[in-house]
Amino acid sequence: RRPTRTPRQSNCSMAGRIVTLQSPDKQTFQVPWEVAMRSTVVKQMLEDLPEPAEGDEAPDPVPLMDRSCNANILEKVLEYLTKHHEFDKTGATQENKDSWDKKYVEVEDEVLFNLILAANFLDVKDLLDLTCKTVAEYIKQCRTPEEIRQRFNIPNDFTPEEEEEVRKENAWCDETL
Repeated sequence: RRPTRTPRQSNCSMAGRIVTLQSPDKQTFQVPWEVAMRSTVVKQMLEDLPEPAEGDEAPDPVPLMDRSCNANILEKVLEYLTKHHEFDKTGATQENKDSWDKKYVEVEDEVLFNLILAANFLDVKDLLDLTCKTVAEYIKQCRTPEEIRQRFNIPNDFTPEEEEEVRKENAWCDETL
């Protein structure tokens, strides 16, 4: 049974039911219902809750206990969800969405990787696709495994012998380039 919306004014620019999400570091975020529902995980957590009656106490915050959802990352995820909700409401062009998305993922690698983890945990497919595609583009810019290691600060844990063995096993890759 899907909850029905009760028109109610909120602090945000959109009227309607508000959901409170709580990060593992105990920060809370007031989010419009429609925005929160863009996460499949949050939607599944909330869809069977009854609509609060007028005058009821605010429901407990929805705990998002995965470490990937700490406050600063959850705030970035909610920024994405809110903006894409606005895009859908206003009928924004794909060009506008793509332009905003490109700027959105211009973050440090650590933030990008945490966004991937949070998008995966929260089951926000569009955000997961966007962030994974961004990492894939970074990898495509690298020409060698060493460049990939340098780009993402990955230590080389192969011995010289193991590295040579891998090169021999994958020599066919170099032939196709």
